[in-house]
This record gives sequence, structure tokens and C-alpha cells, in this order.
Amino acid sequence: MTWIDLSLFFVLFVLFIYIFISVSITNLHKVYLTFHFTMMLWPFCQFALKTTADPDVQLFYVKLAFIDSILLTIGWLLFTIFLTGKSHLLRKKKTLILYIVAAFILIGVIVNPKQSFVLPMHGGYVERSYGPLFWLFILFLITTIIISLYIIYSALISNATQRIKKQVTHVLKGVLVLTVFVLLDVFLNVVLFKSQPVIPGMTSLGILISAIFFVIAIHRDKIFDLVTIAHQDIIDTLTLGILVLDDNETVVEINRSLSPKINLQIGDRFDLSTLTPMEETANAFRLFQHTYLIQPMERTEVEVFYTTLSAYINITAAPIVVGEIMVGRILTFQDRSELHRLMAETNQQNEVLQERNLALIEIQNELSQTNLKLKQMAITDSLTGCYNRHYLTQHLEHEIIENMILKQPFAIILLDIDFFKTVNDNYGHLVGDVVICRTVEVIKQSLRETDILARYGGEEFIVYLPNTSHTQANRWAEHIKFMIEANKVHVDEVAHSVSVTVSMGLLSINNFAEQYTESPTNQLNDLFESVDKALYQAKNAGRNQIVEIIR
Repeated sequence: MTWIDLSLFFVLFVLFIYIFISVSITNLHKVYLTFHFTMMLWPFCQFALKTTADPDVQLFYVKLAFIDSILLTIGWLLFTIFLTGKSHLLRKKKTLILYIVAAFILIGVIVNPKQSFVLPMHGGYVERSYGPLFWLFILFLITTIIISLYIIYSALISNATQRIKKQVTHVLKGVLVLTVFVLLDVFLNVVLFKSQPVIPGMTSLGILISAIFFVIAIHRDKIFDLVTIAHQDIIDTLTLGILVLDDNETVVEINRSLSPKINLQIGDRFDLSTLTPMEETANAFRLFQHTYLIQPMERTEVEVFYTTLSAYINITAAPIVVGEIMVGRILTFQDRSELHRLMAETNQQNEVLQERNLALIEIQNELSQTNLKLKQMAITDSLTGCYNRHYLTQHLEHEIIENMILKQPFAIILLDIDFFKTVNDNYGHLVGDVVICRTVEVIKQSLRETDILARYGGEEFIVYLPNTSHTQANRWAEHIKFMIEANKVHVDEVAHSVSVTVSMGLLSINNFAEQYTESPTNQLNDLFESVDKALYQAKNAGRNQIVEIIR
């Protein structure tokens, strides 16, 4: 029956690949993919265990499976905590007990002292019995599940948004399915193993079904995508009325400024035609509605008068785009009634008009600053303050055409911090973030005003050097590498300074004899692929290297 666990493993692997290629990867997606990978190990180990007759190899796969199950149990708990927004629980000393117990069981599984965790039967471990350490693991598993269910219950009865409750519901389904199958596996195949034949693949099947719940939620409901784009805690601080819709025109967020003025709740279907204004502004609204329906990727706005509110309202609609795909829309509502009232009083009270104009200017400045801040947030990386990959891609598509026409040489540097995972493992992610930020500061100090630095992903950064020959680019790359290597990062929590090195891929474009007929997007993807290969070669060469490609 080895094919059962192998088949379940392959289905889990297919789901892993499907999520990886079908969504834009955010931090929550990365957490889930890591968690999904640990789920894949259990059926793989169950399959591998039955393909060998060597008891030592069998014992290895048994241990690996249970080590994975311990990590999976902790992963469920951490995933529940992060998804419900209760990360503060991790700072409590009581949680340390769970980690200590988990570490104790982990050591017990690895060492298996006096076979107190697992014992072979019939000269091997395909059929096996379990010792007291196994039942301690089951007790730990049940305790962790109870804690997870309590956290989920707290989130469901709290004042959390509908989005959070929706996410928690998916977690609840996954926890319950996996729990039922694991407990059935223990009861039927461990407690009753002497009285009936072993039923294979039960825990693996439970893992697969729980994973399916998450895949459906991630792909269909996009619960991880909209969280990073428009979080309720942020939009509630704005004076504008804000309405966030998903790609099915369903309300996923409505902020406090707007909810008293419009009869909508989270989960309702939004219908633009219900906002029909007074006749004198109906034509402008019909034009707005036409653009909204026919050209959903275009930003559009209109100012209309509503009798029910006795107010002039400025409505702006803008798409939410992830990876060039529209996943929703943001509508903002600004009350412009005060502006109209001030304009009506112009001929009567000049002095009052001046005072009102000052107030209007202040409101407009606040709106302008908010718009500038939102625009800046859209093109910059939140951690380092440098440009993000989306901005760089848009900018370079235009630059490539201009460089080709004017035959101006340019260069692209893709750099990656060497062994950055070791920094995170040794000092923690907060120190890792400090190291990334200080490294970015060093790079910025080494660049010209015309150069562009952007975060390419994780600890990878990309530098665009316009009007630069390959000789100049090589000098800049050497200078940047030297400055980063010489940089000593001092962190209060670390007794000694932290130093890092970088590997670099350098692509210099100097030959314009070739006629480029592809679109700027395809050309840019080709350049990124080339410089990525150069970076890969630099890593393979021992890191702290520069590999240059000249075209």
C-alpha cells in the first residue's frame, strides 16, 4: 500500500507548485508555503519507510516523520497566531513552556533512549509499537490543538473585521480536519493495532484535505493579497470615506468615515447604480459610471450632489493591481459641500471667504499630503525606503527604449547578501532587518543621483546605472562590494558588530548593433534573467564575488 502515501505526497506537491505560480508571493504566502512544505514531508516519509528493508533506514524515516510532525504542530499554532493578529502572545513567558516541551520531545525522538519512543516489530519499523515518549507527544499535540482552537474562538467572538474572521474560519476547518484524521490514525492504528489491520494514509489524507482548504481560500478569496494592499487599521485613520471591493464587487472593507453615510456592510454586493445623484449632476455621474464599468483599470472620479445627504461628494475609483491583474477596487468619498458653500458666499462676505479659503487650503494640503504619501508607499519598499521592484520595472521599460534610440550604454547590478539566513538564525529577524537597512544606506552613499536602487526581493537588491560603460560599471560594483564588506553594523542587542558580504551579477549593455524587436517588457525580462544568471555564477564561485556579462 505504499502508493497511497506517495499519491498523497504528489497531490500536496502539485498544490504547492500551484500556489507558487498562481499568486503574487507576499510574506504571508511565504509563511504558508513553508508550512505546506512541512506537511509534504509526512506522506513522503511514510512512503519511503515502506520502500526499504534496512531497519536503520526505516528508523531514520520514522524519526524524520515525527520530527516533521512536531514542527507541523508548532507551525499550526504559529500560523494561527499570526493570522489572527495575536502575535503578542509569543512574547509571554508561558509560551516558552511549549517550546521547551517541544524541544524535549524532539530530542527524545532523535535519541530514542532505550526505545522509549518507538520499538520495532518483526525485525523492522514498518510495523512498530510506541513507548511513553510517544504518548507524551500525543498529549503535547492535543494541548497545542486546544490552544489553537481557543485562539480561533477568541478571534471569532471578538470585534475583528469580517476579513479576519473569514481567515480564521479557514484555519478552523483545517485544524479540525487534521485533528480528526490524526486522532483516528492514533486510535485505529496504534491503540487497536493488535485487533485489526493497519489502515494506511490516514494522517496523510488529513494533511491533504486541510491543505486543500487553504489553497481554495488563497486562490478564490485572495485572503492574503488584499490584507497587504488595504488594511482596515490604516484606512480608518484617514478622513476620506474609503470603500474596498474585491474582484466580484463585494465589500471587503469600509472605513469609519464612510459607514454612517452609506448603507453597506462587509460582505454586501456593491452596485454603483444605487448611488444615482441629483439630476443636475447626473450626466457627469453617467460618464463616471461608463468609465467604471468599461475601463476598470482606469482611475476615474466625479463630483455629484446627493439630496439625501444635502452634500456634494467627490467620488474617486482606482483599481487594486497585483502582478498586472486587478484583484479589487478602492473607492474614496470626499465631502466637498463646505467648498461649495464657501463659493456661494463669495459675493456676501469677503472676509469670511478668506477664512474659509484658508480652511479649504488646509484640507486640500492634507489631502495632497495623503495622496503623496500613498503614492510614495506604492513605489517604495516599506523596510528599506528604497524603490520597490514594481517601480523599477516600470521605470526601466521606458529607459530601455530611450537608451536603444540614443545608443547610451547602461548597466544593471543584481546583488544578494551572502549567508543572510545565518544572520537571521544567529541574531534574529529584527537584527537581520537592521543589517539590510544599514547595507542599503551604504549602497545609497556609493551611488550617483541618477542611479536607481530597488529591492528585488528578500535580501536581493538591484542597481540601475544609466549612461555607464562596462569599465565604469565594474568600478562602481567593486566600490559597492568593498564598502559593504568594510561596513560594521552595530546593534544594541548584539555584543559585537555584524559584517556581511555580497555576491553580484553585473550586466553591461554597450553594443547597440543588434535590433531589438521585442516589447520593452520582454527585453527587460531578458536583462533580468541574464543578470540573475551572473549572480548565480557569483554565488557558485564562492560568494563575495562579481560576475560580469557584457553585451
